[in-house]
Amino acid sequence: MIKTPNKPTAPIALVTGGSGGLGQALVVELDRLGFRCAIHFNRDRASAEKLQANLQKESLVVSGDLGRWEQVEAMHSEVERSLGPVDVLINNAAIRKDGLMAMQSPGDWRAVIETNLLGPFHITRLALPHMLRQRWGRVINIVSPSGIIATPGQTAYGSSKSGLIGFTRTLAAECGRRGVTVNAISPGMMDTTMTADLPARVRAGMLDRLPIPRFTTGAEVAAALPMFLDSDYMTGQVVSIDGGISIT
Repeated sequence: MIKTPNKPTAPIALVTGGSGGLGQALVVELDRLGFRCAIHFNRDRASAEKLQANLQKESLVVSGDLGRWEQVEAMHSEVERSLGPVDVLINNAAIRKDGLMAMQSPGDWRAVIETNLLGPFHITRLALPHMLRQRWGRVINIVSPSGIIATPGQTAYGSSKSGLIGFTRTLAAECGRRGVTVNAISPGMMDTTMTADLPARVRAGMLDRLPIPRFTTGAEVAAALPMFLDSDYMTGQVVSIDGGISIT
């Protein structure tokens, strides 16, 4: 990594949803880059602990419902006690509950917004003051092509990701003068637990729309991390790694 005056020598990263497919790839890349990682999970402790066992640097497994402020507070405090203050935050955790809005339950809609949009606010609100004080930090939000282009059946998911893009840009404007950058990655379709329930016809339709007609991998997305981590001048940006689906 490029050395800048305020960058910590032993940086700490927190990845929400770190036990999932993309989350694991992000943690592996951060570990390779020398970060000590806090791996957040909500349900899959076994996957988080298996990942932790294969890391080179010091790490920590933490859990909590990101939509609940008190649980996020407890999780953040545990990270600070065990590893130290968070220097890099990756808001990766997300859920999908698809359905046509006219028939979707308010509970499903609320659950998506709470995890995908309220959750990033909760943990960023807790991690950000340290970054601002030290005048160096990185917030990287994982968004989606569904936040950029219309996808029928995804009013909840699309709204949450569109909201996260707005969150990214506005927070970037608030934090830039103190050395904290806020950016977003918009990955394309990949084979993870979150997409495992997609019907075959939907998957085939997506592949037909892609200029690069295949799904991406977590490793391909994680390979973009050094660009965000090293650049002190890029902020408020959404970088699409989606096979071109957002331009079709």
